[in-house]
Amino acid sequence: MSRRPLRLATQTMLLQVVVVAVVAAVGFTLATILLRQEIERQYEQRALAIARTVAQRPGLGDAVAAGRPNTDGEVQRYAEQVRAATHALFVVVADHDGIRYSHTDPRMIGLRVSTDPSEPLAGREVANIERGTLGPSARGKVPLRDSRGAIVGEVSVGIHADRITGRLDELLPAAGLFTVIALGVGAGGAALLAVRLKRRTLGLEPTDLAELVREQVAVLEGVRDGVLAVDAGGRVSICTNQAARLLSRPATPGAPADDEVLALLEDRSPLTNGLRLVGNRVVVVTRRPVERRGQNLGTVLTLRDNTNLDDMARELEATRALTDALRAQAHEHTNRLHVLDGLLHLGNVERAQAYLQDLVSTTASAPPGRVGDPYLDGLLAAKTAAASEAGVALRLGDDTWVPGRLTAPLDAVTVLGNLIDNAIRAAAAGARQPGWVEVSLLAEDRDLHVYVADSGDGVPLADPFAPGASTKDEPGSGLGLALARRTARHHGGDVRLGPEAPDRGAVFVGELPGVLTPTQPLSWEPVP
Repeated sequence: MSRRPLRLATQTMLLQVVVVAVVAAVGFTLATILLRQEIERQYEQRALAIARTVAQRPGLGDAVAAGRPNTDGEVQRYAEQVRAATHALFVVVADHDGIRYSHTDPRMIGLRVSTDPSEPLAGREVANIERGTLGPSARGKVPLRDSRGAIVGEVSVGIHADRITGRLDELLPAAGLFTVIALGVGAGGAALLAVRLKRRTLGLEPTDLAELVREQVAVLEGVRDGVLAVDAGGRVSICTNQAARLLSRPATPGAPADDEVLALLEDRSPLTNGLRLVGNRVVVVTRRPVERRGQNLGTVLTLRDNTNLDDMARELEATRALTDALRAQAHEHTNRLHVLDGLLHLGNVERAQAYLQDLVSTTASAPPGRVGDPYLDGLLAAKTAAASEAGVALRLGDDTWVPGRLTAPLDAVTVLGNLIDNAIRAAAAGARQPGWVEVSLLAEDRDLHVYVADSGDGVPLADPFAPGASTKDEPGSGLGLALARRTARHHGGDVRLGPEAPDRGAVFVGELPGVLTPTQPLSWEPVP
């Protein structure tokens, strides 16, 4: 059976403990080496200082130059006094041939020194670690001069290496204790970091985190709605491909949220299925603030494209209104035919003829079909029926003239339909009764100019074209005028509020460039 791998927190702690232990061991070794070198340097300088003091004794150089080696001579006695006072290993005085005049062991007096005396005999001082007849020691060698200043020998002083080792043994426990404390602190820090890492990752391993990320991406990209997350600092943290397609400018994760995203955030309060305009799209927005343990983590937006559904709803509403209008007209024509049938059945032919002539004249003066474009005629017929149900008279202006056909019927119907709907509601709720709505359509080459006036009480809003601006409290209201303006601006036109007049309410004027087929210019021929 395969062994289960160690958890990430355990691996992190063990790795850090090993690293701290290696660093502590290397540091302790380096400190030991440097400390030993420093102690050796100190003892070398101490030996050198003792040798200088001995060499500067008055008359010592003259005694070596004029005398002979003697185990009980003046030079031997002085050297031993200095050795005993300084606790040195040896104090050796030798002549220019390297013959000892003093030594710890009297038997060595008169013999040549065991180390090379050429450096001090040449006038140079020497401080080093050497091995002689008494073992390894820190040595200091200086030239010995007579009263005239001539070099007549050398003075060599040694301090036993055991004293160096002993001093090092005195200092190493402190360094070892510091190393152990550092190792303990490092291990404790590694354990705390492992615990914190475990809390941060909720006890999940790297493989689990990677799997969660893959699942998150799969889930977010697999849903139909777009998901957009913004942290508490106003930076985008998540933007799925569906959300990027709904925005005018894709939001880059890690970048500050632009004005369009900030408009969707608003006050970051909860929102469910709110309708917002994003570019030329109608988007259903669900907004949820995210908090954990009282800390604000940001806001999550769910975006769903509702443009096609909104267009279909408007088309269905227009079709239903047109159907109702046709049904009412069919019912009215049926009643007229019943009257005509009754007159003929009773034999009142003259009255039947007169009634038929009245029907023909009424039909000839009816407004439907006056514009000429089937989309506009259908929309006006449907809105006429809707206005009649609301108790509002919808009339077509005398200056209406549209010889061409629509090339962008959906956009034109969107603009005109929204303006008429708002006008009908304003006229129905206005103080002037009976209410009325007047629509004028004028073609200028391929451009369509729209003029919609009503008998309402005017526009009380500061900016009626702002998304969501409405005098109603219904959810999703306040998008008609904003959508109409954006649709017109998409074609290079605009929708604006016209000048106020005392005998009417609101006047909206719209321009839709390039939505009509070009018309042939009128030609005038002289009359013969």
